[in-house]
Amino acid sequence: MIEKDKLLEAALNHVPFDGWSDATLLAAAEDCDLSEADARAMYPRGAVDLALAYHRAGDAMMVERLNSEDLSEMRFRDKIAAGVRFRLEVADKEMVRKGMSFFAMPQNASDGAAALWATCGLIWETLGDSSTDLNWYTKRATLLAVYSSVVLFWLGDESDDNEATWAFLDRRIDDVMQIEKIKGQARGTALYKAFMSGPGKILDTIKAPGAPNPNYPGRWHPDEDDT
Repeated sequence: MIEKDKLLEAALNHVPFDGWSDATLLAAAEDCDLSEADARAMYPRGAVDLALAYHRAGDAMMVERLNSEDLSEMRFRDKIAAGVRFRLEVADKEMVRKGMSFFAMPQNASDGAAALWATCGLIWETLGDSSTDLNWYTKRATLLAVYSSVVLFWLGDESDDNEATWAFLDRRIDDVMQIEKIKGQARGTALYKAFMSGPGKILDTIKAPGAPNPNYPGRWHPDEDDT
């Protein structure tokens, strides 16, 4: 295990008491016989980078499980639900509670929102989504709303093996697929076609973010005739 991972693992012992904070980072550094300078070299923004590293580690485990499980017999809505469930199953409720408090602070809110957006994006991408237009945004925004509500429910769930959470997830995940169904039905209507050939044509210029910054909110891609 590399030093950065060891430091994160040590930090998890302190988060329940000190939250995601510089105090946690320094205590973890002491546990690993590292200096404060060494710790801050690994996590330059201190608690923010430490909390995000924990979140990304959970995302990586979710992706690994999605890729290793046989989901071939599942409906697509069940695959999306599985992604959300896998993500929560590798998380620790106390760590997430502390994380929600930490990322609720104004100076950390944008990092927290980007982390949740990235999680939802990974679920779609791992399950094969290749959209690059407006759908890239609507799919992630819809799943983000579902994911956020499920996390809040999960944090308060005291049922055996979180069964109440999984039932709640099944009810909410239908919202994602219902919106996709409505969008599909709308595309065949005369009103939609008229809108998209007129004022709605601008929506065709909205593209998914490109490299190198996947957290960037979007990019404008006008037709050559508009330049």
